[in-house]
Amino acid sequence: MTNTWMDIKNANVILVMGGNSAEAHPVGFKWVIEAKAHNRAQLIVVDPRFNRTASVADFYAPIRAGTDIAFLSGVIHYLLEKDAIQHDYVKAYTNASFLVREDFGFDEGLFTGYDEKERKYDKSTWQYELDELGFAKVDETLQHPRCALNLLKKHVSRYTTEVVSDITGTPKEAFLKVCEVIASTAAKDRTLTSLYALGWTQHSVGAQNIRTLAIIQLLLGNIGMPGGGVNALRGHSNIQGLTDLGLLSDQLPGYMNLARDEETSRSAYLEKRTPKPLRPGQMNYWSNYPKFHTSLMKAWYGKAATKDNDFCFDWLPKVDKVYDGLRAFDRMDQGKLSGYFCQGFNPLSSFPNKSKITQALSKLKFLVVMDPLATETSEFWQNHGEYHEVNPAEIQTEVFRLPTTCFAEEEGALVNSSRWLQWHWKGAEPPGECRTDIAIMADLFIKLRDLYRRDGGVFPEPILNLHWPYRMEEEPAPDELAKELNGYALADIPDPKDPSKVQVKSGQQLSSFAQMADDGTTASGTWIFCGSWTEAGNQMARRETSDPTGLGLAPNWAWAWPANRRILYNRASCDPAGKPWDEKRKLIQWDGSRWGGLDVPDFKADAGPDSGLSPFIMNNEGVARLFALDKMAEGPFPEHYEPFESPLGSNPLHPKVIYNPAARLFAGDKAMLGGHEEFPHVATTYRLTEHFHFWTKHAKINASLQPEQFVEVGEELARQLGIANGERVIVRSKRGFIKAVAVVTKRIKALQVGGKTVHQIGIPIHWGFKGVAKKGYLANTLTPFVGDANTQTPEFKAFLVKVEKDHSRGSAGHGQRAEAGKTRGETENASWLVRLLKGKTVG
Repeated sequence: MTNTWMDIKNANVILVMGGNSAEAHPVGFKWVIEAKAHNRAQLIVVDPRFNRTASVADFYAPIRAGTDIAFLSGVIHYLLEKDAIQHDYVKAYTNASFLVREDFGFDEGLFTGYDEKERKYDKSTWQYELDELGFAKVDETLQHPRCALNLLKKHVSRYTTEVVSDITGTPKEAFLKVCEVIASTAAKDRTLTSLYALGWTQHSVGAQNIRTLAIIQLLLGNIGMPGGGVNALRGHSNIQGLTDLGLLSDQLPGYMNLARDEETSRSAYLEKRTPKPLRPGQMNYWSNYPKFHTSLMKAWYGKAATKDNDFCFDWLPKVDKVYDGLRAFDRMDQGKLSGYFCQGFNPLSSFPNKSKITQALSKLKFLVVMDPLATETSEFWQNHGEYHEVNPAEIQTEVFRLPTTCFAEEEGALVNSSRWLQWHWKGAEPPGECRTDIAIMADLFIKLRDLYRRDGGVFPEPILNLHWPYRMEEEPAPDELAKELNGYALADIPDPKDPSKVQVKSGQQLSSFAQMADDGTTASGTWIFCGSWTEAGNQMARRETSDPTGLGLAPNWAWAWPANRRILYNRASCDPAGKPWDEKRKLIQWDGSRWGGLDVPDFKADAGPDSGLSPFIMNNEGVARLFALDKMAEGPFPEHYEPFESPLGSNPLHPKVIYNPAARLFAGDKAMLGGHEEFPHVATTYRLTEHFHFWTKHAKINASLQPEQFVEVGEELARQLGIANGERVIVRSKRGFIKAVAVVTKRIKALQVGGKTVHQIGIPIHWGFKGVAKKGYLANTLTPFVGDANTQTPEFKAFLVKVEKDHSRGSAGHGQRAEAGKTRGETENASWLVRLLKGKTVG
């Protein structure tokens, strides 16, 4: 999130697209209701289904799954055509005026530099035109045809109302209504906030979905503003913490990344990640990358990391490619992995194409599962009949299950969507032999270290020299780890204003990442967490609810990274002269000598408006990017590409380039993609309030609330297929099938797309063959093994299926026939879920 949960209440318009926050984030959704009740905010929902969020929206627009970029690009076209943008903001705070290289171009679905064989781009033309000093050229008049704003106008000019409606299936009137409401926030005293979740990320163009909305918010001047922003609604309570700590395969903590194979020296590695300013006098905060990286290496390797050995740079792995989850399982399927540690993860349920995942796990020598629950993955080798049919005798994988504690049985911090680190305390003792993840990993490390000490081995130095300064070697305490992540001084740090004084004594906790050094005198496990546990104590445990601003900042509740800043880029909430765009939304302002106010300024505190510094200090040009340079895999501007399983079989914008040209597709998976002739219906997966992912089917209360697997089918499609409400259906894709109860509903309408009628169905994900709930099929039996080009997040939200009535058993599912006109909830043995979901809205 650029902003916070509580800040949603400050919005004038709330766009929920790519998520269903009333269903999936019901507690956080209270702030949407606050905005509607007290700020007269308008709530817009754009979604394939009329969902729970839509039931309380001011306006709902249907959309074909996987066409969000076409919809949002149409919004951009509308804003530019109607001149409904915040001109002063766009000119001062974006790269609208920056000139792009003359050899950059876009034609027939491809940007310049595409290598068809490698399915990737040479991005050298996706750059600014530079002057003789290496600075980007600009045209302040915005008249040059190659300035970023004019290139954007040209790029989106194809996304007319008619084209958008034809691609997305959204009726023209509905699309124009959404555009009109969004455009109203171009005014300096009105803001739009956007709430998205997995409905945007789980596409082969997922990252570009978000990027397109970011462009809209920049054009409207809504980044850095209270009630504005682009806000990711996280799922599991610590998913934000996962990315912060760098648990993705090519990342290091604090959004740094591992060196590539060709980066053999630390100096070359740091130089590449410490870019020079692209405009005179800009700040470019990543210039501190060497300080952050050196402090990380000191936290990991302690005294062993010295200037003479490049702070152990050579001990870090180098990557030749991204080894994400999809690649790991593809390698596993090829027999190239012997063992797999599966910690807090249930890939058999959570990864696409269950058949491939089962096959891959069956080729391992060993599988270690660390989880509080008996997951489907931990019992993949067991035969569960039609729900999971395997022959255990043919599977030789040895499975070790290590039971872990649940979050309520341990102490520590969780990072929520608002970037808040909130400390929690142990609420219960764990059952049986459950141990914390920390204890299990520490035990494993100590045993491995002892083996290396005793028997030697290849390259033992990183194991033998790992810094391990904990009170109980076999189980580091959460407070110790938290302090280490924050960082501490390894020598006295002088006060930069008066070098004769000591700012931080050796051994003390750092209070700011500004105190970090690149000479080995500071250590920090995650630079963005610096300030969370200082000499003043555990800032994450703070529970002061006062909100002097009235804007929902609550600055003394927990601690937000970075620097307890609640709204990122908040310098952009003021005009270039330092005055707030909107006095009612005043966060910070220039007082003549310093920036100050209600939030921590996201800026150099003493850099006045006449300094020329721009607000987007993490970009080396100082401004936000309408034109994204080389930062995205498939292009510097978003472009509509069809899902890899498209109901059209073509792309109306460029028939020769149908799908994302930079998305990775493994050879064996291409053959497992289905066509619209055989699989004519579009499917999308989603979650229910009554269940949490695959956990709560182990809880009797949740299993009672949503006891049986179902799929949502629109009334028109149900009539065509002769399916009555409550009857069982089979849903097939190229990769397999599931069976479920049909909930026939008005909430999913047939759409007119490309001159044809397209039907969509909704598939909740929560069932499986483990737990106390009634057994069901894993929804990812159906989904394709392809992911986003930038993040490799699988495309769960748009794929092709065929729906048909299940004639293999009684239509009510227990040898009984549902009476005509009655729901399954009205028959003797049927679930009540049909009654719960029946009707136009959900209670």
